[in-house]
Amino acid sequence: MKKFLHYFWLFIKTLLRLVLKPLSFLPALVVMYMIFSFSSQSGADSSHLSYKVTKELVVIADQVLQKDMSEAQIETAVEKYHHYVRKMAHFTEYMILAISVAFPLYVYGLRGLWLVFFAGAFCVGFACLDEYHQSFVAGRGPSKRDVLIDSSGALLGIYITRIISFIGRKTIFAPLAKKR
Repeated sequence: MKKFLHYFWLFIKTLLRLVLKPLSFLPALVVMYMIFSFSSQSGADSSHLSYKVTKELVVIADQVLQKDMSEAQIETAVEKYHHYVRKMAHFTEYMILAISVAFPLYVYGLRGLWLVFFAGAFCVGFACLDEYHQSFVAGRGPSKRDVLIDSSGALLGIYITRIISFIGRKTIFAPLAKKR
């Protein structure tokens, strides 16, 4: 019975590796599609969407902080913070992309500076291609500053992945990592 359980466990581990490991790249593909879709919006549509998001954030902040701002004050705050919300969107979407790229690479055994290099190169390359793509969209254009912001978000995402993966490997996944 003990031998059967041992082989059954090996079978399950092998099956999980064969099925789940390749699927671990699926979130990265979804995030890349999302980024491409946002970049395909015209400049006016993109600006309008981020303006609505900024206004919603200002309204929520007004409610949470109980400032009781007038509509004119809300509009002033939206104008003040709209640019920063747009740039934080760039930073955040590339941080999420980096996490969704770095985690599968980590699962496949890429660790340390190699993980930072390959995941970083992929994300920076995608950011450059994304900005190039925007040069073909009405009302949009490429921006080196956006590539820098995207790259900064990606770097943070890669390091978040490294920290979480390291902690997970040393704690909850330690029994799976032990060699028999």
